[in-house]
Amino acid sequence: MSIAGKNLKYLRKLRGWTQEEFAAKLKIKRSLLGAYEEERADPRIEVLETIGDIFKLTLDELLRKDLNEQKGGSYLAKRRAQKMAAASNTIQLVPVKAAAGYLAGYADPDFLDELNTFTLPMLTPGNYRAFEIIGDSMLPTTSGSVIVGEKVNELEEVKTNHTYIIISRSEGIVYKRILKNNKSKNKLTLISDNSSYQPYQVNTEDVIEVWKAQMIISKANTQQRWDVNQLAGLVSNLQDQVSVLKKKMN
Repeated sequence: MSIAGKNLKYLRKLRGWTQEEFAAKLKIKRSLLGAYEEERADPRIEVLETIGDIFKLTLDELLRKDLNEQKGGSYLAKRRAQKMAAASNTIQLVPVKAAAGYLAGYADPDFLDELNTFTLPMLTPGNYRAFEIIGDSMLPTTSGSVIVGEKVNELEEVKTNHTYIIISRSEGIVYKRILKNNKSKNKLTLISDNSSYQPYQVNTEDVIEVWKAQMIISKANTQQRWDVNQLAGLVSNLQDQVSVLKKKMN
C-alpha cells in the first residue's frame, strides 16, 4: 500500500469517519476512496490538497511520511494539542455596524475583545473570524449572512475562484471571489457571484487581511431561490467574465 493510501485510511480512522462520510467530505465516490486506500488508484492532487486543508498537513507529509508510524510521536502530539486548542478557540464576529471600527482597530486587542464571540465545533483547529455581509452582489448568498473565514497569512496562499473576505484600505470589508493576476502580482481581481456586478481590481499593497470562506450562516427562510434558467445564466455570465479577464491579462 502506498504511503498516501495508508495515510488516507489512517486519517479517516483517526476522526472516526466511515468511508462514505470521508468520501462525502472529499466530494468523491466511496468506491474511489476505497481504491485509494487499497492502492488500486493514486489519489488526485486536488483530493490530497483537500485532505491537507482538513488536517492541516502539507502534500509532502501526506506523500512521504507514514503518519501511522508516528504513534506517540510528534504527529499525534500535534493533533492532541490542536484538539485542546479547538476547545477554547473562539470566533470573533464583526457585524456590519462594527465594520468601520474594525478597519481602524483590526490589530488592536482591546477592540477585538469587545466583539461578540461564538464557537463552531465542526471546524478544524485554526484562526477564524466571522463577518456579516450586506447587499446582493454575492447572491444566492443573501444579505445579512455571516461568513466564517480562516485567516490567510500570505497572499500566495490565495486560490483562484475561491471565495474570501478581503479587508482593504480602498474597499473596506468585501466578500468576493478572487482571480489572481499571474502577470501582475500587485493586483487582485474581485468577482461577484451576481453577474449584475462587474469585476474590479484592488492593489495588493492596499490589502490588510484576507480570510478564506469556510462556512456561511444565514437566517432561516431568507435564502434566495433560483430557478434552473437563472442558475444557468449566472454560471454562463460568470464564465464569460472570467474568460474576458484572462484574455486581458494575457
